Amino acid sequence: MTRTSSTDRWGIDATWLDALDEEHEVAQATIERLREVIGEPPEDLEHRAPIVARPGDVLEVDEAEVTLEDGSARHVDGELPADFPLGYHWLQEPGGPRRRLIVSPGRCWLPEDRAWGWAVQLYATRSRGSWGIGDLADLRAVREMAAEQGAGFVLINPLHAVAPTPQQEASPYLPATRRFRNPVYLRVEEVPGADRVDLDGDAGRALSDGELIDRDAIWARKREVLRRVFDATGRDDPAFPDWWWHQGQKLQDWATWCALADVHGPDWHTWPEELRDPRSGAVGSFVAEHERDVAFHAWLQWCLSLQLDRATEGMTVVQDLPIGVAGGGADAWTWQGVLAQGATVGAPPDEFNAQGQDWGSPPLVPWRLQEWDYEPFVESIRATMAGAGGLRIDHVMGLFRLWWVPSGGSAADGAYVRYPAEDLLDIVALESHRAQAVVVGEDLGTVEDGVREAMAEHGVLSYRLLWFEDDDPAEWPEEAMAAITTHDLPTVAGLWSGADLEEQRERGTGSDEDLERGRSSLLERLPGLRRNARPETAVKRAHELLARAPSLLLSATLDDALAERRRPNMPGTTDRPNWSLPLPVPVEDLPSHPLLREVARTLAEGVAATTDPEEDAIGEQAGGEARQGA
Repeated sequence: MTRTSSTDRWGIDATWLDALDEEHEVAQATIERLREVIGEPPEDLEHRAPIVARPGDVLEVDEAEVTLEDGSARHVDGELPADFPLGYHWLQEPGGPRRRLIVSPGRCWLPEDRAWGWAVQLYATRSRGSWGIGDLADLRAVREMAAEQGAGFVLINPLHAVAPTPQQEASPYLPATRRFRNPVYLRVEEVPGADRVDLDGDAGRALSDGELIDRDAIWARKREVLRRVFDATGRDDPAFPDWWWHQGQKLQDWATWCALADVHGPDWHTWPEELRDPRSGAVGSFVAEHERDVAFHAWLQWCLSLQLDRATEGMTVVQDLPIGVAGGGADAWTWQGVLAQGATVGAPPDEFNAQGQDWGSPPLVPWRLQEWDYEPFVESIRATMAGAGGLRIDHVMGLFRLWWVPSGGSAADGAYVRYPAEDLLDIVALESHRAQAVVVGEDLGTVEDGVREAMAEHGVLSYRLLWFEDDDPAEWPEEAMAAITTHDLPTVAGLWSGADLEEQRERGTGSDEDLERGRSSLLERLPGLRRNARPETAVKRAHELLARAPSLLLSATLDDALAERRRPNMPGTTDRPNWSLPLPVPVEDLPSHPLLREVARTLAEGVAATTDPEEDAIGEQAGGEARQGA
């Protein structure tokens, strides 16, 4: 694993730098506690850990026999030949342990042409046919609209599954698993066999009448109807058991956890002790007794696979990978041996949050991840990337280091723990190459030296925002996704109108002075506008600026294109309906919305335009003058 001079053998950094480059020392008590949580790394780990290499690399072993993925054998003598197959192999040294050999191209797949696309909070994107929440049929409609407008991709929020229990987790960034999808996104009328059951669609569609997205009510209704469809027809289609068999043990574990959660609750730590081990005889007996319940949860995943294929057909859909999972969830149950018990992931104190942040997810233990041959990481990347052509890695800095918060302490009492970033990036590159999927790393906030350089070396696109960048968009890097804002930041209309500032005051997210300073700083990034301009005018101007970026991908949110004043999520708030705000316009009306059409046209022209150096210089001069006068 990568270490700095202040990093110990557990991977813990004794010091850290804040956004102002001020150094802070970690309390010795924190270091000792985290060492207990991490456990003693084995002395011989470096001789058993996976070897991650590229064709032509010199290896750390001499002669060895390699069993390739396809079952054939190759002999290697100190280095990999330049034509060595990419993939996940097994290496055997004479008299040594059998080790995983991961051979990567070293760089992610990248499309040849620039493109623009829509960033979509799918749950918020409801149609008149939705049952209270945006679903995969709505994604299909958005994808069709985007294609007609000339867009090249759609970026969506994480679709990962949460516990199937009555109280639904609202945040897409705290799932129970990063390997399976949330059945709340199913269009019930389109699941196999739905035409043979009375669905009472009017009752489902009535769930969209509320001002907010009520996931508990939506899931209760969808689950009841989906179960009736499954009980009536679920075993009739031979494609389902065949698909289930090919998914292997990982789907069996997920479906088993769901059935157990239905009976014992969503946190496996509270289950009877004999059920906390996925491989125990008690779990096997439970599966035998609840075989149909387990099959139901597997069937839901089959339905999701079918509908996602239809929703994404013919277009890149960039799916979002959260930084972690719920500590009581399915992945944490399955991977108890590699996830930390006694710590969660967060962020240190900064100018936006003096107390730091605790995101609630247990971190992967670096040395245990290596002992498990990186399989939990591989499966999470592969499953999120599957079938859609793109991946956005939330908080990509977590591949290098994560802020660990010991249980019972505040987020300010944490420390950074290092990860084997080079190996993890090479794995991402291998999965990207195989899936022909573009990869974007969310590198916002405090980014330590070397991170963006490593991303560039591996072909991982940077993420550049108008709200964060001081440079003119025309000077942004080419290997990047360029955007104006994210789900955690103000929309253009919310910022320009002052509505976002007013809500922050109401929610108590900062002092008036700090909030005003923050708004003024963001407004400086919209030069050339009169202070009394309408929010719609500000939206147009923001996208004109974004269109100047030479970046490979340009992304606009549907929220901005509809002049929505409320952001999807306001970090640090607990009394706000985060992740539950529907868009103000139904999906059917999006293609004819005047502002949305203008945003689409602006970005399409920006992508298609051939750069005129003289025009570009004039634009830079005008932008500089306007910025000075703002």
